[in-house]
Amino acid sequence: MESLASFVKARRKEVNLTQEEFANRAGVALTVIRKIEQNQTNLNLDKVNQVLKMFGHQLVPVSLKDIEVNEAS
Repeated sequence: MESLASFVKARRKEVNLTQEEFANRAGVALTVIRKIEQNQTNLNLDKVNQVLKMFGHQLVPVSLKDIEVNEAS
């Protein structure tokens, strides 16, 4: 399973935006993007979802059983 940091960084690069440009488009501070891409753990989940919304995603609770089933497939 891809980490949040890897997901955001890869998608940002796919659309050819700098961290600053992406932060502006997502409507968050540059520090939010940097924290996410550096895999820091003290993140505001509302801000993370604001960033993920740019890619049509959001954070949601997922059962560990569901993750194990998908990884086994």
